[in-house]
Amino acid sequence: MPKIRTNRSAAKRFKKTGTGKIKCNHAYTSHILTSKTTKRKRNLRKSATLAPGDQKRMEALLPY
Repeated sequence: MPKIRTNRSAAKRFKKTGTGKIKCNHAYTSHILTSKTTKRKRNLRKSATLAPGDQKRMEALLPY
C-alpha cells in the first residue's frame, strides 16, 4: 500500500495544531485596504480555525 501524498498547495496555506484542529489565515487582507477600518484589518491579521465541515475535507488533503 503506497503512502498518501500531502497536497502541497494546502500544506502552504494550512497548519495542524497540537490538538488536531486546522489553522488558517483570514481572507480579504491583500488589497482595497483603505475602505476597511483599522479594527477590521487588525482582526484579519489573526489566524482562525476551520469550521468542522471544512476541517473534515482538509484532513484528506493533509494526512500527516
